[in-house]
Amino acid sequence: MNAAAHPWLALACLLLTVAVYACAKWLYARHRAVWFAPLLFAPVVLVGIVLAAGIPYPVYIADARWLMWMLGPTTLAFAIPIHDQRAVIRRNPVTIAAGVLAGVALGVGSSWLLARAFHLPPELAHSLLPRSVSTPFAMTATDAFGGSRELTALFVVVTGVFGMMTGELVLRLLPLRSRMARGAMLGAASHGAGTAKARELGEEEGVVASLTMTLAGIALVLVAPLLAGWLG
Repeated sequence: MNAAAHPWLALACLLLTVAVYACAKWLYARHRAVWFAPLLFAPVVLVGIVLAAGIPYPVYIADARWLMWMLGPTTLAFAIPIHDQRAVIRRNPVTIAAGVLAGVALGVGSSWLLARAFHLPPELAHSLLPRSVSTPFAMTATDAFGGSRELTALFVVVTGVFGMMTGELVLRLLPLRSRMARGAMLGAASHGAGTAKARELGEEEGVVASLTMTLAGIALVLVAPLLAGWLG
């Protein structure tokens, strides 16, 4: 089965993806249960439907790939929170810079150590490296690392969901009282999902998480070519 022979099915897959994601957002807004988080609920439901219906991946992605293409314009949209919160950056440059550098270093470093510890094949290991930044940036960085965009997207989702599920527990265990520190930790460790959790904790946490997430993504994209050569 190919997409050219079944254009209606490819279009149906695109509409289904958008509908499931919208449903997940509605459910999460009403119940705030982690199981309904769009990053978790939508992929699980979509995978179940595609497998149950026996739809080949090339058919599913034929029209749904336009959603992936939109990650490019989305990257540009990250300039908006930076512009809106420029006063916060001017007041706390050292704190935010420290959060960004720590997030990038720990995210890439921990991924590299995991890959070495489990002897992952090169493509899998390279795809894992940018898992701790938001998807638009991770997709760009993985090209420099020599990874697979599809695998990187999967690792980003898993990292975000795990961070969202464990973030509050970690904050209880760590002696972090500063709202900025709490927001920076969630934004740097689990990107968009962490930022959503930070916004639930407070407005200041959400603002700092958004800034840290965005700046960490930009930083990783800029240093990815150098890291690729250094880490091999």
